[in-house]
Parts: sequence; structure tokens; C-alpha cells
Amino acid sequence: MRPADKDGAAVVHSAAVKVEGVSKSYSVRDGDDVLALDRVDLDIAPGSFVAVVGPSGCGKSTLLSLLAGLTPLSSGRLTIDGQDVTKPHPKAGVVFQSDLLLYWRSILDNVLLPIEIKKLDRAAYVDRARDLLDQVGLQGFDGKFPFELSGGMRQRAAICRALIQEPGLLLMDEPFGALDALTREQMIMDLQTMWLRLRNTVLFITHGIDEAVFLADRVIVMSPRPGRVDLDLTIDIPRPRRWSGVHESASFQHYVREVREIFEAKGVLVAH
Repeated sequence: MRPADKDGAAVVHSAAVKVEGVSKSYSVRDGDDVLALDRVDLDIAPGSFVAVVGPSGCGKSTLLSLLAGLTPLSSGRLTIDGQDVTKPHPKAGVVFQSDLLLYWRSILDNVLLPIEIKKLDRAAYVDRARDLLDQVGLQGFDGKFPFELSGGMRQRAAICRALIQEPGLLLMDEPFGALDALTREQMIMDLQTMWLRLRNTVLFITHGIDEAVFLADRVIVMSPRPGRVDLDLTIDIPRPRRWSGVHESASFQHYVREVREIFEAKGVLVAH
């Protein structure tokens, strides 16, 4: 059994993240480098939920790939709990927009894949995997295959796969972007519930301003390419947050308006 805090929430050793002067450029065929990120600084406290929002091409996903250890940085420094990120970090779990489930493996086997890759005791994690699937409404689907599930159900399974080792840092790259509106709303609520229980550190990449403000403690607004931090906004809305109630509140509308005004000033959104 995992330890719990005084409120009964599971205790996960959440990670601290530092992004110091990070730039990333890509070489293209015509010989000119494309600068995706330009001297980005970000300090994320353990157990916080941080959303990064910005226009297409602003480097949001690049930042996540750098923190996941999937892409080398061009300059600057990235650390997770003080350790330089040069390869995938054992404390980090990643969820992408596509679920990336292996079609020939059952849902349970997909969730347990990270355990097998790291050569851990698979049997010791089976109950944990089924518990995670139960928590996201997939009870009884552990023996099914990905083609037998809807898109939202597959994405729930992908989140369980990322959470199976209770990562101190959860990196999420537009995980609900391909879902229909109703499924997306439910997944947002499910994610809030899981995070309130685990209290791990989350970096959540999204195009959606409403989604970012609803979920996060902080919203980082990125400029058009090259990506820089235009706004670091603290969200002071009590939790747990109910979808309809929060969206109707004056404070929520105020935060959304602050973010929109940044995009309007940059020409990303056109005010009418």
C-alpha cells in the first residue's frame, strides 16, 4: 500500500523542474536553422499543475520533448530534481495526443508495458494496473484490445500506462486534442480527480485557453515562434473545480480574458 497524507490522498514523490535559458533550433533542408524556443526560463514546484498554452508552432511540444529526454536541447539547462535531462528520466511519464497503444497487446498488457521495458516484476504491478483502469472507468476492459475501445477509452488507458509507476512528473502533450467535446470534458474532470489524489507534478500542453485555466495552478502563455514566455499567470480558483460552475465564475472569465488579450496583442487572435 502507498502512504497517504492526512486527507487520504496518495503520496507521490513529485518532482521539481527547472528550465534555465533553454533554446532549441532545428536544421532544415535549405540550410537555415529554425529557432523553435528562445531562452525559456521556467521553475516548476513539486506537486504543481502547470499548463502551457500557445499558438501552433510556438514550441510547446518541443519543450515537452526536451523535458521528456526525447530531444536534445541546443543551449541552456533542464533539470528534474536537480538532475540534468539528457535522456528519459525515471521519474517522468509521458502522454501524447495519440494514445500509441500497441494493437496486438491487451489493454492490461499495454498499461504494464513500461514495467516490462524496465525489467521490473510484472506480477507486482498487475493489481495496480487494474486499479488504475477501474479509476478511469475501464473496469472489465483489461482483456480487450485497443480496436475494441473508443478513442476516449484508449486515451484513458494511455494515461494509466503513464501512471503505472506513479511518476513524480507527468508530461502531457495535448492529450485530449483528438477527442470529441463531451469526451474531452469528461477526461478533463477525470484528470483533475486523479491529480488531486496523486499530487504529482504535471506539465500540460494545450491549445485550449479554457482547458488550461480550468486545470492548472499556473498557465504559461507562449509567444509565436520562436517560443518565449509571454505570461506566467497564477490561477487562484478553489479545488475541486466543477466544469459548469467554474466556467460561469467571474474569476475564471477574468483569467481567460488575460490570456486572450496576450494573443490578441500578438495577432494570434483577432478581436472583433
